Amino acid sequence: MADIVSLRRPEPRDLVLCEREGSVLRLTLNHPPLNTLSGDVMEALLAELDAAAADRSLRVVIIAATGAVFSAGLDLDDLTRQREAADAGRDAFEATFALSARLMTTISALPQPIIAEIDGLATAAGCELVAACDLAICTDTATFCTPGVNIGVAPMGAVVALARAASRKQAMEMLLTGETIDASTAKDFGLVNRIVPKQYLRQVVDKYAAVIASKSQDAQHGVKAAFDRQASMAYAAAYAEAAGAEADSALTPDAVEGMAAFLSNRKPVWPKA
Repeated sequence: MADIVSLRRPEPRDLVLCEREGSVLRLTLNHPPLNTLSGDVMEALLAELDAAAADRSLRVVIIAATGAVFSAGLDLDDLTRQREAADAGRDAFEATFALSARLMTTISALPQPIIAEIDGLATAAGCELVAACDLAICTDTATFCTPGVNIGVAPMGAVVALARAASRKQAMEMLLTGETIDASTAKDFGLVNRIVPKQYLRQVVDKYAAVIASKSQDAQHGVKAAFDRQASMAYAAAYAEAAGAEADSALTPDAVEGMAAFLSNRKPVWPKA
């Protein structure tokens, strides 16, 4: 097994812990007890994701959290204090929501697959973060919520994320009721892929990461790039787009090696980045 290398950067109070094992990067939210997505936390997470996007040797990113809460979402205490400003906090609210939107779109656009590892409550923008990731694995005691309607705020960011992770009626149930759902319901809704006992969570996530890291990086990058793009297209247009993109993919060095390995009945040796 590859050595685990600490990649902590000088962020305030180590709000995001970084751990690299081979081609897998683990980013751990470290802002207990609620792991709120304060401006500092989001900036720290964005800095790590931006660095990851430029690293061809990195194949998988995991987002986890310390403590009993995965993330309680945006820092409402800080936002409420901003209401004392002359504009009643409008500039602060707009800046915070824009930063949150940039975080979610960065996750979606990241070339590498991202796995959310959830133990505990993921609520508001924390739930949105889970929905934005490519895969999500949680413990059997994890819970999820989009409670904007409970505090009089339309959770528009969660609308975008949940509309792409669950069916319309399931997403609307969460968005309109603001009620908490358990892990089993989250899996039924399509918000998470797997539910595992707490003691096996990291082991299972690491296994998924290792499997993904062993596959063609070029092909995976192509899948991520195409997934969101085709979702906004009509059926025929999506297939036309897919045909050209798949032809491009078939000409990559990974595809040359992968096809040759298949025809030779051997495991592929992917070209180094």
